Amino acid sequence: MLRISLAGLRAHKVRLLMTGLAIVLGVGFIAGTFVLTDSMQAGIDEEFAGSASRVDVGVLPHKGRERLPASTVRAVRGVPGVTGVHGLIRGDAALIGKDGKAYGDMPTVGLSVTQGELQRYDITSGRAPGAPDEVVLDEKTAARNGFGVGATVTVLDGGGARHSFTVTGLADFGIDSEVSFRGAVGFTPETAARMTGEPDPVEIDIAGSGDPRALRDAVAAAVGGGHDVLDGGALSDRLATRAGADTTIIRTALLLFAMVAMLVSALVIYNTFAILVAQRMREMALLRCVGATRRQIFTGVLAESAVVGLVASLAGLALGVALAGGLLALIGDRSGDIPGGDLTLTPLAVAVGLGVGVVVTVLSALLPARSATRVAPVAALRTELEPGSARFRLGLPRWILTALLGAGGLALAGLGALVLDKGPTAMFVVAGGGVLVFLAVIAVMPALVRPLSRVAGALPARLAGVPGRLAVANARRSPRRTATTTIALTIGVGLMSLFAVITAGGRATADAQLAEQFPVDFQLNGQFTTGDRARRLVPSEVAAGLRARPEVADVVELRIHRVRNDRGATRPVGAVTPSALGGLINPRVDGGSLDDLTSGTVAVRTDNARHQGYEVGDTVTIPTRQGQTRLKVVALFADGTPLPPYVVPEQDFTRYFGPQGAEAVYLNVADGVDPDRALEVVEQVAAPYPTVKVTSATALKEQFNEAVDTMLMVVGGLLGLAVIIALFGIANTLSLSVVERTRESALLRALGVTRAQLRLMLSMEAVIMAVIGAVTGVVLGVAFGWAATESMADSAVAAVPYAQIAGLMALAAVAGLAASVLPARRAARTSVVESLTYD
Repeated sequence: MLRISLAGLRAHKVRLLMTGLAIVLGVGFIAGTFVLTDSMQAGIDEEFAGSASRVDVGVLPHKGRERLPASTVRAVRGVPGVTGVHGLIRGDAALIGKDGKAYGDMPTVGLSVTQGELQRYDITSGRAPGAPDEVVLDEKTAARNGFGVGATVTVLDGGGARHSFTVTGLADFGIDSEVSFRGAVGFTPETAARMTGEPDPVEIDIAGSGDPRALRDAVAAAVGGGHDVLDGGALSDRLATRAGADTTIIRTALLLFAMVAMLVSALVIYNTFAILVAQRMREMALLRCVGATRRQIFTGVLAESAVVGLVASLAGLALGVALAGGLLALIGDRSGDIPGGDLTLTPLAVAVGLGVGVVVTVLSALLPARSATRVAPVAALRTELEPGSARFRLGLPRWILTALLGAGGLALAGLGALVLDKGPTAMFVVAGGGVLVFLAVIAVMPALVRPLSRVAGALPARLAGVPGRLAVANARRSPRRTATTTIALTIGVGLMSLFAVITAGGRATADAQLAEQFPVDFQLNGQFTTGDRARRLVPSEVAAGLRARPEVADVVELRIHRVRNDRGATRPVGAVTPSALGGLINPRVDGGSLDDLTSGTVAVRTDNARHQGYEVGDTVTIPTRQGQTRLKVVALFADGTPLPPYVVPEQDFTRYFGPQGAEAVYLNVADGVDPDRALEVVEQVAAPYPTVKVTSATALKEQFNEAVDTMLMVVGGLLGLAVIIALFGIANTLSLSVVERTRESALLRALGVTRAQLRLMLSMEAVIMAVIGAVTGVVLGVAFGWAATESMADSAVAAVPYAQIAGLMALAAVAGLAASVLPARRAARTSVVESLTYD
């Protein structure tokens, strides 16, 4: 039986090619994920190991602390055997770009850079700073601002004062997420402490002589408890973890998409083996008649599937390595944050890739193998069997299962979308409902094939005439086969539709909030800061200058002061220009009225009020300059606006906390003023203040849409693999169906059907199957995309991207047509006389 199975594989290599391709793609995705993330992790480890190799002992703050006392550096210098000490200073140091504005939404990172044996950062051009008026810039920041070695740059200190420096070099600061986002300026250690206003280091690097372990113990004794004293290797691991240089999240996300691909592959493999077993039923019956047992037939089919799975998995492993290599090169070109390196193929990647491929293939072949043993040999010899060709009936058990799964799934979806509090829990409930409904669709799909084929084939049957009507009949004749083929496509299209609806809802929600609750043309913000420092404010002179310009109609200032209660918790209290409430800033009022916001009162955001147990009419105590001040709650307002949790009248705010700049300034352009001219005016008024950033509402919307489009493109690309595998399933089913219906096709040719009409018939059959799968996927994706959007937040707005959905449907139809090209060509080229004698 083993020899017979292997001989069958050698004799019918082409018919298993498409099955193998499904496994190759799925395993390639899984193996490529492991190779990519393992290679990235190896490069990251090498990067940090190389950096920490220059350090014999490192001192870090204990967990829960951010800095070390400056006195610790002095204590370390006195330890015997210490030859070098560098207390790494890190803080905010805003670099002024070529446009005269502070670079980035947050200040550049100010770092101390030392020379000699403890120089941790690679100077790629020039040299490290050696004087108080010298700096190095990270390569990306320098390139984006057009600065080079020898340039003069301006940097703001913690108080906003300007200081000029000469760029002596460009540096590679390694894997540092903050530096990647914000940019970096490197100073001498003394200058770094002065510019950042942070005299306490975040890390102490130590070089020494003698036994490293003895040096580490001596340093630990000198600095006392409350600090982590590590050798170079342990320091490398700790820094890598702190930098977020862990590929586990990336691997998990990619493997989720790989699981979808393997699920689709399993459906394709199951369908392929079901057809193959049915086509070879007479062959297997003959084997039974000459002495083969049921166990041998069953084992033979599984052995065949195991060989196919192993060979395809090996090819998939090679494909995964190639894909990982290409992606790693692409990432290295696009981003210098992830170090390149040699491809890393670990035993785990090989074991998982081969194991998943073989196991999925064998499991998918179990039911077809079992069905091969259930038909009596004599009955199988007498007739040609076509899998699932009889009219499909659910039967009472399947009806009950389908009803329970469908009702339970819809109930969970409705519960998450309409009843539960919005948030992650509600979203998980909706997801659970989606899984149950999908299982119900799998159970009932064979019964839906006939009516859906009639609907999907109505237009082809009318336009294509006899070939179109034959295509509809062919799609309906094998309900189980067509259902399995279309379900594979339903998974991919359904998930793509789901993400399309969710992203469309995100756009609609953002647009609605901007239009209804925040209808402004421009906003001005001070640059963000880090740590406990207050955010840089917009000076009151900016708002006054804008009000004096005729091009500006409305100017609103938002002021926020963060007070601390007795338990140390921060409570933001704010105020806005009185005319703005209900106008430019229009929150939904859940209780009371904002018109009652007068002296001695406060409006509270609803979620904070619910958490603290406040109601309209209650009293809130807030620490102010006058002491503990009691304020009456007169309104509760919903989230979705820039208002802080507690809002007081503007005149009260100044009395409570003193005069201060605005956290943000919002403005509208006067009627008839050109937006470009208005932008010039606003930038002119803000020009003297480098940390004040000007942003238009249109720009904010474009940034959000770009981010959403990028996410949709990435998700669509990853899910596209599942769609491609499903299309291979359609092509595979059609190819095997062509072999199965060789005599039937020849008879049609003999009755007058031309080759073109035969190709058209098979093409229409593939299109009908693709449309059934796409329509089912779109219905499920749109329905549960809406439910997921509704479950996210109270302010969420559900939307359906009709153009994208229509494009997805059209793409599925075209792809189904493409999948039919080779099978249709083969059917049309076969000789009529030879086909009539085919058995």
